[in-house]
Amino acid sequence: MNHRSIAQESLQPKKVFKFSTLNLKKITLILKAYPADKKPSAVLPVLDLAQRQNKNWLSMEAMRSVADLLEMPLIKVIEVATFYTMFNLSPVGKNLLQICTTTPCWLRGSDGIYNLCKKKLGINYGETTKDNNFTLIEVECLGACSNAPMVQINDDYYEDLDEDSMNVIISKLKKNIKPKAGPQSSRLGSEPKI
Repeated sequence: MNHRSIAQESLQPKKVFKFSTLNLKKITLILKAYPADKKPSAVLPVLDLAQRQNKNWLSMEAMRSVADLLEMPLIKVIEVATFYTMFNLSPVGKNLLQICTTTPCWLRGSDGIYNLCKKKLGINYGETTKDNNFTLIEVECLGACSNAPMVQINDDYYEDLDEDSMNVIISKLKKNIKPKAGPQSSRLGSEPKI
């Protein structure tokens, strides 16, 4: 299933989504940053909290809960969630691998990174492994062009990749070890290559 499509009804949870007590406290703080009559302005951070609470995807019930809480029409919440690629509209694996294939990353080898992921994980773009540990997607520019090629895994950027470094990252993730984020070369930040 394409993670950009709203999940089919059979994948939607049967129970109502309710924000946790901790997230309700966070939402109270978020709402203080906006005028009282502009609650819908908080839709992006509130959707993000809903997604994080809901195993990294937005179910219809989660979006409905956001709409109710922010006193806005459900369709407006859906419009925002379907516009921004940071929101997953169907279930994704524990490790969401987003491979940038825009020109700088492509010129520096993102095809090789994708082929390694495809071979090592046994999935193509838009697919999730049977154990739900990995989802592989293709994305447009993630803004780290000076450190191309790069992959975003959940909230972290992995830059200056080659097939060997990507292989190490996947091996660590398979062992539930969090790889060191950032440049995978000896460069510090985006300093010039020597």
